[in-house]
Amino acid sequence: MSHGHDHDHDHDHDHGHHHPEPLTRAEARARAIESLLVEKGILTTAAVDAQVAAYEQDIGPLKGARVVARAWVDPAFKARLLADATHAIEEIGLEPSANQLVAVENTPDVHNLVVCTLCSCYPWAVLGLPPTWYKSFAYRSRAVVEPRTVLSEFGLALDDSVEVRVWDSSAEVRYLVVPERPPGTGSLSEDELAALVSRDAMIGVARAKAPAAVA
Repeated sequence: MSHGHDHDHDHDHDHGHHHPEPLTRAEARARAIESLLVEKGILTTAAVDAQVAAYEQDIGPLKGARVVARAWVDPAFKARLLADATHAIEEIGLEPSANQLVAVENTPDVHNLVVCTLCSCYPWAVLGLPPTWYKSFAYRSRAVVEPRTVLSEFGLALDDSVEVRVWDSSAEVRYLVVPERPPGTGSLSEDELAALVSRDAMIGVARAKAPAAVA
């Protein structure tokens, strides 16, 4: 089931270093400035790549993981999050989302998947920079048409009885998936639970990690 929204192409786009499609003016300008700074020895490409990786893999997703962990341990917060995620995230010290943020919850019967079919709208406030595959034409075009196949290619096989809901992000609305809490985590602290929540799980292409999977 797909929930589409009108897209406004004057909104922000990601600035990944491996963009598979033509660059926007802002992206071209950013790359030109980066090249100039590297040429003058002010910074290195390795430093830039490290910073981007940090936002893609650590800094951004950690914010969302804190939101999910709080929802797992606090039913009242989860109810507020599902009702108004834009402002609920302020309760744990995060800035309110510049766009409307909608949280959707995975259950044993429903699995949610987030995509942006026309460009690369993404919940920056809680996930930081989008992964390269999220911006690819293949993902954007196939996630709505054959979501189960796409999920299986990410290694996530769902039972036929599970309903898959695909949410199409837009300039106005961004989505955050609240994955199911893994079994056997009843004794874990909120911080330990947050370590189980990956960026991919909050997009919907993976499950939260089992406790043993965390180093």
